[in-house]
Amino acid sequence: MSNTPMAANPLTRAVLEIDEYASGLGWDQPARLFALVDTTRLRSEEPALAAQLGLQDEQETSGLTPIEQEEVPADRPLDEFLATIAWPGAVAGCALTVERLMLPPSAEAQVPQGLDEAKLARWVAAHPERQEVRMTVAVLRDGARESALRLREKDSATDVLTGSELVPGLAEALAATFEE
Repeated sequence: MSNTPMAANPLTRAVLEIDEYASGLGWDQPARLFALVDTTRLRSEEPALAAQLGLQDEQETSGLTPIEQEEVPADRPLDEFLATIAWPGAVAGCALTVERLMLPPSAEAQVPQGLDEAKLARWVAAHPERQEVRMTVAVLRDGARESALRLREKDSATDVLTGSELVPGLAEALAATFEE
């Protein structure tokens, strides 16, 4: 993608490309799941698909190509859905982009005790310090991880935070899709 900043490694570039794609769709979007495939392998083994994705003329010799998968079911908990996924060998990794409400650490002490998930979600949604965040998390079969976080109130490509340990729980759930 033309606006994606150059990053040090292919996984970071893939995460930023997915973040840019999700940003172009706007906010209040459903979760999106992507297979990450080796671009060189894709060009050689699936030239028609590579051409359809506009990869046939790219000069880059290494990289990952995100391929969006079917819709993530909204009527099912994300962890349950991820537990049903098994990737074929050609898939080098996977990524997920999802929007959530987030509270600062200082709000933890304010959380009322005994709330079920639905009541807790309503409490967070009504909290004055809540932040809307889009998280894009990717993992590779070899264990590498990368994440990108974008706050709705700072919605620009220059304000995207990246790091390998930003969303460890989601990274673990994605890594589990590669376990046999």
